[in-house]
Amino acid sequence: MALKNKNDMLFGTKIYNNKTNEIGLLIYTWTNSFADRDIEYATCVDKNGKRYNIEMDEITPVDTME
Repeated sequence: MALKNKNDMLFGTKIYNNKTNEIGLLIYTWTNSFADRDIEYATCVDKNGKRYNIEMDEITPVDTME
């Protein structure tokens, strides 16, 4: 698996993980090339500092402006 289109422009963005219902921070985004299609992924860290990869469709940016 090779990281395609790695992008750290959104580094530090607070996100909401729709799978675990927790807040995390986005580190970088990338494209995972499967045999039949490309899927956009993000590498994030949870509140305990554990890094994980998740599909971009499963996270939502959190608006910190009130």
